[in-house]
Amino acid sequence: MRKSGILLPISAIPSGYGIGGFSKEAYAFVDFLKAAGQKLWQILPLGPTGYGDSPYQSFSTFAGNPYYIDLEALIEEGLLTREECEAPDVGGSKEYVDYEKIYLSRFPLLKLAFDRAFGEKNYAVKPEYVRFVRENAYWLDDYALYMAVKDARQGMSFTLWEDDVRLRKEDVLAKCRQDYAKEVEFYKFQQFLFATQWKALKKYANEQGIEIVGDIPIYVSADSADVWANPRLFQLTEEGIPSAVAGCPPDAFSATGQLWGNPLYDWDYHKETGYEWWMQRIAYCYELYDIVRIDHFRGFDEYWSIPYGDPTAERGKWVKGPGYDIFDTMKKKLGDKAVIAEDLGFLTESVLELVAKTGYPGMKVLQFAFDSREDSDYLPHNYPTNCVVYTGTHDNDTTISWYYQRTEEDKEMANEYLDISPEELEKDKNRIAWKLIRAALSSVADTAVIPMQDYLEKGGEARINMPSTLGNNWKWRMTKEVCTEELAKKIKNLCALYGRV
Repeated sequence: MRKSGILLPISAIPSGYGIGGFSKEAYAFVDFLKAAGQKLWQILPLGPTGYGDSPYQSFSTFAGNPYYIDLEALIEEGLLTREECEAPDVGGSKEYVDYEKIYLSRFPLLKLAFDRAFGEKNYAVKPEYVRFVRENAYWLDDYALYMAVKDARQGMSFTLWEDDVRLRKEDVLAKCRQDYAKEVEFYKFQQFLFATQWKALKKYANEQGIEIVGDIPIYVSADSADVWANPRLFQLTEEGIPSAVAGCPPDAFSATGQLWGNPLYDWDYHKETGYEWWMQRIAYCYELYDIVRIDHFRGFDEYWSIPYGDPTAERGKWVKGPGYDIFDTMKKKLGDKAVIAEDLGFLTESVLELVAKTGYPGMKVLQFAFDSREDSDYLPHNYPTNCVVYTGTHDNDTTISWYYQRTEEDKEMANEYLDISPEELEKDKNRIAWKLIRAALSSVADTAVIPMQDYLEKGGEARINMPSTLGNNWKWRMTKEVCTEELAKKIKNLCALYGRV
């Protein structure tokens, strides 16, 4: 069935208190999606943000970001007061997230809510809380302890902790659980609020006919509860230090490649366990999402292994990954699940064969299509039906900003392909966004997903992420007044024209 959706991170929702969350504005966005005839809402990973504020560098692959907890709901429950939530240091810009301000203000507020919840509200024996803690103990216990220990060390990476804690000596862990019992409970409380509020929002979206497309990074952060609690799953030395890390080789975009720094998996061990941890991870994803986009799908076929400590990715080498075996296991244990394979970049024959064998739709990004030097698989006339087309992703510039940074030759190619003249663009420079949107929606791809910024005709100020840079990413926010009935009608009519409604 042909369908379409919109890509918008939770952080970009125009809710109050400095960052998007599971607030009434998120429910209003679901209503906007329905009015616009959309069937999908694609988001970014929901984990607690770590290094560089990136959702792809999280302290846990299972935990949720406490920044997204709706403070209004805590006010209604009597866990916070409006005066506390509206203090000058709590809010922030309506157009950009100030992560430092959020970090400094949000946890004291949640701590106030926690103290009241476990005081007068008696959360410790609340049946739904007790059940949540019990059912999620397989990851929650380690995550909560890890964060409590980390806080006691001023946020220091666990790789720098004293050896007996870093290497999880059982008697020392038992003492940590006792010493930090209240802090551990605080982190469990955060996760209960997150899960309860997110699942209510997801339920509402599903009731409106909207499915949630979630995002699972292939790798976990080096500084995470996942690595600390499960060292055997990764290529680590006896001292718990990575022997090799992840990245990408040098290419036309980067002479030294990309050094991501994530620890690599010990795939032989994963295979011995029947990929147990991966099956738990993926099964949990389907509690949170309806469809899962698996990031860096190529890494399951081959991965770039860089010696630990190298300053660049240049000395890395390709190593075979688990291949189809992990997806065969997934299908046998979890059944047929809806997956999008992020298969962007240079693809070898073996990667193409892996994607084809799984049957999962790959991704097509129109911004990659218009290179005047060569033909491209990203041009719509080359698409199979089993794919998901985007104008751009969270790693791309907005379409308007992208177009006006192209070479004249690339622009001419795009103009001819999209049937738009320079004269038209002189009258309305933003028309290029709608031309690219139309090309995506009219293509044979079963599914089309458009970043909200393109529908809003935004420029480079609304870019979500510029890969391999720090300090100015993941910040853009949508303002409240832009989701108009007029825009919803325009989107719906266009999607209907191409059989997506």
